[in-house]
Amino acid sequence: MRTLFVLLLLATPAFAQTPRQPVEGKNGMVVCVCPVAADVGANVLKSGGNAVDAAIALAFAEAVTWPEAGNIGGGGFMLVSNGKESTFFDYRETAPQAATKDMFADGTVDWRSHKSAGVPGTVRGMELAHKRFATKPWKELVQPAVELASRGFAVDAVLAKRFNDILKDKNTTNAEFRRLFGREWKSGDLLRQPELAETLRGIAEKGADWFYTGKPAEQLVAEMKAEGGLITMQDLAKYQAKERQPVRGTYRGYEIVSAPPPSSGGTAIVEALNILENFDVKKQPRQSAETIHLLAEVQRRAFADRAKHLGDPDFSTIPPHLTTKEYAKKLAANIDLTKTTKSETLAGPEIATIENGGNTTHFSIIDKNGLAVSNTYTLENNFGSRIVVRGAGFVLNNEMTDFNPIPGTNTRTGKVGTKANLVEPGKRMLSSMTPTIVLKDGKPYLVTGSPGGRTIINTVLCVLVNVLDYDMTATEAVDAARQHHQWFPDRLTVERVNDDVIAKLKSLGHTVAISRQGDAHTIRVHPTSGVKQGAADKRIGGKASGY
Repeated sequence: MRTLFVLLLLATPAFAQTPRQPVEGKNGMVVCVCPVAADVGANVLKSGGNAVDAAIALAFAEAVTWPEAGNIGGGGFMLVSNGKESTFFDYRETAPQAATKDMFADGTVDWRSHKSAGVPGTVRGMELAHKRFATKPWKELVQPAVELASRGFAVDAVLAKRFNDILKDKNTTNAEFRRLFGREWKSGDLLRQPELAETLRGIAEKGADWFYTGKPAEQLVAEMKAEGGLITMQDLAKYQAKERQPVRGTYRGYEIVSAPPPSSGGTAIVEALNILENFDVKKQPRQSAETIHLLAEVQRRAFADRAKHLGDPDFSTIPPHLTTKEYAKKLAANIDLTKTTKSETLAGPEIATIENGGNTTHFSIIDKNGLAVSNTYTLENNFGSRIVVRGAGFVLNNEMTDFNPIPGTNTRTGKVGTKANLVEPGKRMLSSMTPTIVLKDGKPYLVTGSPGGRTIINTVLCVLVNVLDYDMTATEAVDAARQHHQWFPDRLTVERVNDDVIAKLKSLGHTVAISRQGDAHTIRVHPTSGVKQGAADKRIGGKASGY
């Protein structure tokens, strides 16, 4: 889930240079990484569909047009809210029944191997969301993806570069992956995927059951058997997406609705905002050393609790105190605004958490009636395991690497073996995906999320602080420099800020690194006019498509 690119210390990224205005839509707005998929979603809204209709169509479209993260071979989370009702669809992948808690312990299972794949959840997740909220027929919503895969679409410069970079990697060895994508790509080239089109056509006409019990399931299991993978027909048939209650909190009069476990995101966000509420954040400029230091100390504490306590709620008990105001006050009282807290002092018996990173994608949608969708889904690493299921055309995830790999082994460099996130058959691996909706006066006001592995939580936190504390527009909030502290390693990463600020942060005791962080495709509803303001993230591209 990581999209984290280390920059040279003296380089100033282009996205920090020029202020820009958000795209506005009076009725509805769709924002995502892929312009083609953004228009698919917007067209559904224009034709009378609601935000969930648009989300389903967009999610299937991105399985074609953004194959490094958009998927039917992975999983994720969808948060839906109109203010009066909020719910959360958990379609995170699960461990196959043949998985064991120590299967990664000796380091012999490669993240590009078939054993790294969890049972896919996306198709079941879209099905569940459709049953609960959709107004348009399932086939109509999947059909745009069928046509994009069959007829092909023009690859843009961003996707062309992604293909070329990944195919240069000598470790990208899967023959079917290279057969489908193995060429030198340039902007404007046509990408056709006939095998994927056939799979999507079957999903459109026969429904989600066909994917899990029919021909695609047989093709996936044949792939597993041929290459030593673990997923069986029984694993696929038993998979269920789940509807859960979102994590909720308040912050300076706003209501926060976010992702519950097995995501760590919502819990960490609410805990962080609860701590921040004890400070006058606006007292200092947003990119001052003082504000960055405060946020880093908050992030450090939220991530310490993330590592110690969070996992699949069907297998572990999540402490309820993590999201309380009273607990946050205790944490806030231990923050020193004049120096850093050493991460090891917060450790207790656990040391850190592991998440091997990879690639994810997020989209935000709101319709004319105020129904909002915040959806984040993933294959884990970019292009997942880089394995394409022969005959079915879809890319497999490598989400099993999100489990803690070595039971009982904890280190300050990022490995943990605590029980909450150890491998167990049927278990959902811990995630940092943080689809979030902010309500104001009982209505959706801000819709956001991001890819980025463990940085996801802090990318979302930065966007929330930018809007809720500093009253930034959608584009200002998305374009502003971000920061990340994950407890261990004890290091603060920031996007490019003033050299004097970096020097001040170091004087406070921070070890500072410079990194690019996330892409937070965001919608803000204008507080007076009600116009939807969409911001695609310049760090990667994308499109805000409104009407």
